[in-house]
Amino acid sequence: MMRLLLVVAFLVVPVLEILVFVQVGQAIGVWPAVALLAAGSLLGALVVRREGRKAWRKLQDAMQAGRMPEPGAPGGAMTVAGGVLLAVPGFLTDIVGLLFLLPFTQPLVRGLGARFLARRIENLTRKTAGSGLGSPFGDVGSPFDVMRDQRPGSGPVIHGEVIRDEPDRPATRDSSRDLTGR
Repeated sequence: MMRLLLVVAFLVVPVLEILVFVQVGQAIGVWPAVALLAAGSLLGALVVRREGRKAWRKLQDAMQAGRMPEPGAPGGAMTVAGGVLLAVPGFLTDIVGLLFLLPFTQPLVRGLGARFLARRIENLTRKTAGSGLGSPFGDVGSPFDVMRDQRPGSGPVIHGEVIRDEPDRPATRDSSRDLTGR
């Protein structure tokens, strides 16, 4: 379903952009319309460049301080996405890009995005659970299941051979005990 939606979007959006450009060109003239598209693309490129530099600086600062870089804030990702949409030529993508950039519309767009992602995750989980396939993580379950209820010594016993290399004695083999010392 998502692939079909993407194909339709890639086919419909360019056609709509051309229709809107023709309408704007008839209303204000072709060259002013082209100038507006060029200005939008330039603004988008500048926004993406500025946000990219900001993210690069944060990464360098974190590395120099010897700490893990902070995960990107949703506002920064939205700003980059808005800049990319502005850089794409077209009035419709410029409008959506501006919605991502303007401070008073960002909370609305962020809320819509969060709801969309939550719905997608819920649908994927429901589809996987209802199909008899088990966990979305395969037969092993969730990676977090391994950490749950683990106590030292509660895991499986692995039988093996202990080889001790001591500098003052030759290597000896002790196969009478397993690796847990039993």
